[in-house]
Amino acid sequence: MQYRRFGRTELQMPVFSCGGMRYQHSWKDVPLEHIPQKNQENLNSTIHRALAVGINHIETARGYGTSEIQLGQILPALDRDRIIVQTKVSPTADPAEFRQHLTQSLANLKLDTVDLLGIHGINTAELLDWTLRPGGCMEVAREFQRQGRVRFIGFSTHAPTAIIRQAIASDQFDYVNLHWYYINQDNWPAIDLAQRHDLGVFIISPSDKGGHLYTPPAKLVELCEPLSPMVFNDLFCLSHPQVHTLSVGAAQPTDFDEHLKVLPLLTDSDRHLTPALDRLHHHAQTVLGEDWLHTWALGLPDPDETPGNINIPAILRLRNLLLAFEMEDYAKARYNMLGNAGHWFPGEKAENLDQVDLSDCLRRSPYAEQIPHLLAEAHEKLAGQAMARLSNA
Repeated sequence: MQYRRFGRTELQMPVFSCGGMRYQHSWKDVPLEHIPQKNQENLNSTIHRALAVGINHIETARGYGTSEIQLGQILPALDRDRIIVQTKVSPTADPAEFRQHLTQSLANLKLDTVDLLGIHGINTAELLDWTLRPGGCMEVAREFQRQGRVRFIGFSTHAPTAIIRQAIASDQFDYVNLHWYYINQDNWPAIDLAQRHDLGVFIISPSDKGGHLYTPPAKLVELCEPLSPMVFNDLFCLSHPQVHTLSVGAAQPTDFDEHLKVLPLLTDSDRHLTPALDRLHHHAQTVLGEDWLHTWALGLPDPDETPGNINIPAILRLRNLLLAFEMEDYAKARYNMLGNAGHWFPGEKAENLDQVDLSDCLRRSPYAEQIPHLLAEAHEKLAGQAMARLSNA
């Protein structure tokens, strides 16, 4: 395993982390006695496999159902100096509620201290305010920190880049969990700012939200060869030293295997990446057109600035991925979360376009006239059964 300094925490973080949202029994809290032994054994085996390959960062959240309570059956038996444990707790308007949830997390994990506490899902300006305002959730977290029950405090986010940058610039956090990978590099300015503030940088779900890379489409496989799409994406992310660790949301012990193929490639990442990067770019340019590929996102409105709350940037990005890389399953899954995922994936699908006038909100886009037709095309190709976030399923 390779390790990187996790910003101001000074922790030596493995370049892969063991994310805890896919090996748990249930997304809802259930009593320990209702968790099947087979499931608990799988979790135990997954943790031991992670440790065996040097992945000593174990990450979970209060919102991951039984993940914490199941980890509480194994973590106390491990060498505490050997592991880095992170949990995450969502901010609330009432800090007393946040305190209750944080106390429950520590009780579930059966640990006196967690190394990393993440304020979970700072996705809006309101949630950031709940965290940082006087008397807010951060004051509770700081209290736990003074008591030695929390070592370092960070935040996780699915927010627009501007909100992430605002949170980083507050200088109240030691690290950030955020989305950034080959198919969506919008958050690079936030990563750059995090480096300037010496924050640890943890990439959320590069293999799932980063393109359903456990089951990639044939076109993506072809364009990434001889690397698998998963290895390509991992290597792309880790070729940037500003990125410290990637989450592996392992559902079983073997889920680490493909990721581990990246390690011997890191010392000469450019040589391995450049051919695939060139092929991907050339193909996307051929399919989408050079002008569109480089300028499609210019002047697009946020959902809250758009009639019908339509998430135009997200929909056009999904259309690009569908056409350029044939990422149909991924595009459909993400598209049908619109309207069902709240602030985690905001905005609505491109339904009922005949009932809204987009001309004003698109006035800054060079493609103002074409975009309504492209949205209609995307809706026709991608619309299907509504999808919920896993934690809401």
